[in-house]
Amino acid sequence: MATPSPFSVKTAAMLFAAAVAAVCADPPKGPNAARIQAIPARFQQMVDNHELSGAVVLVANKGEVILNKAVGFADLATRRPMRTDTIFQIMSMTKPITAAALTLLVEEGKVILSEPVSRYLPEFADQMVNDNGAQRRPARPLLVKHLVTHSSGMTDPPVEFRQQIQNRMETTLEEAVKIYAKTPAAFDPGARWAYSNAGLATAGRIIEVVSGMPYEKFVEERILKPLGMKDTFYFPDRVDQAKRDRIAMLYRAGDGGLQPAGANVLGGDPKLLRKGAKYPAPEFGLYSTAADIAQFHQMVADGGVYKGVRVLSKSGAELMITMLTGDLVSRFPGVGNGMAFEVVDRLDSNLGLSLQSKGTFGHQGAFGTYAFADRSKNLVGVLMIQLQGRGVLQSEFIFSAMVEAAVD
Repeated sequence: MATPSPFSVKTAAMLFAAAVAAVCADPPKGPNAARIQAIPARFQQMVDNHELSGAVVLVANKGEVILNKAVGFADLATRRPMRTDTIFQIMSMTKPITAAALTLLVEEGKVILSEPVSRYLPEFADQMVNDNGAQRRPARPLLVKHLVTHSSGMTDPPVEFRQQIQNRMETTLEEAVKIYAKTPAAFDPGARWAYSNAGLATAGRIIEVVSGMPYEKFVEERILKPLGMKDTFYFPDRVDQAKRDRIAMLYRAGDGGLQPAGANVLGGDPKLLRKGAKYPAPEFGLYSTAADIAQFHQMVADGGVYKGVRVLSKSGAELMITMLTGDLVSRFPGVGNGMAFEVVDRLDSNLGLSLQSKGTFGHQGAFGTYAFADRSKNLVGVLMIQLQGRGVLQSEFIFSAMVEAAVD
């Protein structure tokens, strides 16, 4: 179903020959060309096996892109080829970008991470905790830092609001966060770690209130534009048709192969492109490309600067990737959280076993997009796929291990 076209085969051969020639000319300065070229070949194999519709793989070393390759298809129904500038729903990879926007306000003295959320959003003064079915006052205040470290205890909205907020996206951010404030937390703030979309949504609302700008406008003006992330946006119906035509479709993996994901997913039916959406979703709302996401991660890895443009202070960038969760056990033991970023703290963690160095930071999205930066190797890797269900984490681990092994 996903046999590569003669053009893609020819292109791959030309890239491989060029990489080999460069390495042969001056071996000490280049990565292992064969290992680098094995990365898109491995993902082409997954396409051929009907495990993925397509993929974009990007690797940068010392600030220079050494691999940027697309394989397979962006749309199986029309056989539209995947391209390196294909646009993806990056889902939870939005979270570190939201956290970076919040960090800007910390740098400006407008937000204090150790202050109660209720200082900025008074509706949280009365939030309760669910204690074995009974509601009680929290043992300690919900702090801003809890929102971006998944230690808030905040949960998804009640069932009656879930489709409205997460699928149809027809509420405003203000309306959604007021619902979250009335929803009892699962545990006392800071007591445990539990992945929280509501927490990051609330951080986005704080950005909105403090800055006096719509959340998505603040992110666009203060992060996306300075970084030159020209293909990153929240609402597809507000961009030109040329960009909409580059959006990849989402597929679900199952025993019968790949099938269109359908409407019952975050963001709704991918084919409808969130038409008429109001909710920017600071926790999952962005569309982007591999190149744009690489620029964001390179900026953080380089201390807040990208190509001479300073977006964050050096201290702010360091805060983004500092372990802020202490001894709390996250979804992978040995991996904690900075400002929304996952940070590798032990090499026997799942990500460490994928050859990542201690201190490597990154994030993944629900539909298989993934990016990381390993500062010990001056390395950034970005994987873009659109897959739901089986195979998402495996793709992430495969990509990480192959990139780390290729750039030693």
